[in-house]
Amino acid sequence: MIDLHSHILPELDDGAATLDDALAIAEAAVADGIRTIAATPHVRADDYPTTPEQMERQLDSVRDALRDAAVPLELLPGGEIALDMLPQLGDDDLRRFGLAGNPKYLLLEAPYFGWPLGIEDALFQLSLRGFTTVLAHPERNGDVQSSPECLVPLVERGTLVQLTAASLDGRLGAGPQKTGLRLLELGLAHLLASDAHAPTLRQIGMTAAAHALGNDELGRWLTEDVPAAIAEGGHLPPRPTRSPRRFRRPSFLR
Repeated sequence: MIDLHSHILPELDDGAATLDDALAIAEAAVADGIRTIAATPHVRADDYPTTPEQMERQLDSVRDALRDAAVPLELLPGGEIALDMLPQLGDDDLRRFGLAGNPKYLLLEAPYFGWPLGIEDALFQLSLRGFTTVLAHPERNGDVQSSPECLVPLVERGTLVQLTAASLDGRLGAGPQKTGLRLLELGLAHLLASDAHAPTLRQIGMTAAAHALGNDELGRWLTEDVPAAIAEGGHLPPRPTRSPRRFRRPSFLR
């Protein structure tokens, strides 16, 4: 599997605090079946105004540690960019934060509370500048939980949606799980990622989340096919045609 959202770089945000933490996250990822992971530290104006230079420096440090420890995990660059940082970042900086090292894709952080009135225009302006947005974990937002269809205009304009693994298998509660499944049913979700902050399989959980779908083809599309296309700069593969009604849905959704 390919995981395009993690907080594995130490000393930058609320993820790994030390290099040992980073190695532990990497080892847990490998044990969970992940072969490639993108380091996507928070980039936001409040607590974590990460710069491209800081991301790249820590990326090199963790890559060296992975090599020395013989951990078979490919580490790619990136950043989880908050909407309020977009006016402060020029195109060159945004390209350096390109998801999985692809300068055409940006991982943007969906807010947990409230839905920004200007988000459609902000993402459209990014597209005019040559960037495709990957929107991280909108299923955890209360407004999206109330109306998952609000993502339709964004997806129709080319935005990709990334769900958190812990949402789909219920670790984050009923609201994110129900909404994540609904977004998949509506064809409004394209990737699955760990958003790992801690070095435990419970915090990684990509395998469990993909299995919870009960649809191997869709699970592979979310965790392998689409992430690989982004990382390798290829064309996005078509979504599997198998009916989403065959998901293994929890009892409270039946």
